[in-house]
Amino acid sequence: MNDFRAVADRVEIEALRGEFTDAAMMRDRPRLASLFTPDGALRMPDVPAELVGREEILAGSERLQNRWDFFVQTTHPGTILLDGDTATGRAYVQELARTLDGYQGLNYAVYHDRYRRTAEGWRFAERVYEIRYLDTSPLAGSAPHPAQGSGTTPADVTAAPAAAFTDPAPAERLERVAAALRAGGFAAEILDDAAAARARVRELIPEGAGVLTGASETLRLSGIDEDINAGGRYDAIRPRVLAVDRATGADEIRRLVAAPEFVVNSVAAVTETGSLVLASGSGSQLPANAGGAAHAIWIVGAQKVVPDLATALRRVEEHALPLESARAQAVYGVPGAVNRLLVLNAEPRPGRGTVLLLREAIGY
Repeated sequence: MNDFRAVADRVEIEALRGEFTDAAMMRDRPRLASLFTPDGALRMPDVPAELVGREEILAGSERLQNRWDFFVQTTHPGTILLDGDTATGRAYVQELARTLDGYQGLNYAVYHDRYRRTAEGWRFAERVYEIRYLDTSPLAGSAPHPAQGSGTTPADVTAAPAAAFTDPAPAERLERVAAALRAGGFAAEILDDAAAARARVRELIPEGAGVLTGASETLRLSGIDEDINAGGRYDAIRPRVLAVDRATGADEIRRLVAAPEFVVNSVAAVTETGSLVLASGSGSQLPANAGGAAHAIWIVGAQKVVPDLATALRRVEEHALPLESARAQAVYGVPGAVNRLLVLNAEPRPGRGTVLLLREAIGY
């Protein structure tokens, strides 16, 4: 009986280690956190990161995974030493990774583990990650597509279809986005529709203020673009820019758009971790959004919510760019392009930036 119990314990611990790798590869952060005891710890001194408790492990793995372009982990069985309701062990790891900021490499590492038997089965009490070999030479290969999504089930092995980028996020996801934005220093409000956003913009911007609008379908469809640029209530900057001769007035245009009192725009995507992603062909509208404007307001349709930064970049390339390219071809005679990307992860001047999240889909 005791021998059978030991065999069963070893099998379950080995399954636990396999589950960890699967949850990491599938970006299933809640499942990964659940593999630890409530006070369990994931320690990665070479990263560095030290996460104690399921909540920290969930949040920390989210931060780390949002940096990935791609990540592949292979885990090999190691020793398991049983001691009643506790155990220790090691597992051996090979990893390939590239992050969105360009870091890439191959490493071989060891997990030093402590396990504990619980009512839920065996769980990690502690997992310490030690890199034994690291090669940061450029990797010759690439991912077939950017890494995607939260991977909430093991079936989530492939990227979500682009059609999913048109589906409005449900209420609980909007609340999660709003909370993450507020934690990053943005003001965030959830409104019913474009009409509510149109009224709220009027409340937020005082009469006579200098306002620059971005080239945004959301602003056009909501009527906000017309309110600002043709309503006579504000010192509208875009009509002034359009009146300047492009050949001789480039410097004047640059000064006008770089530092307005207000900028009003939309975004290509907003992540559940509280990042805003804007894309541009020329980059002319980005300085005001990044910090040049004293105040910024972004109106965001519910279909623009994505789990993480990797999915946001997919949304830009696979969904927003083709639609914007068709519009640019019709209006300007040239296709659109994503030559500049702006990612706003936080607002260092709390109160400067306001995000109006709509419960409806609008724009692209």
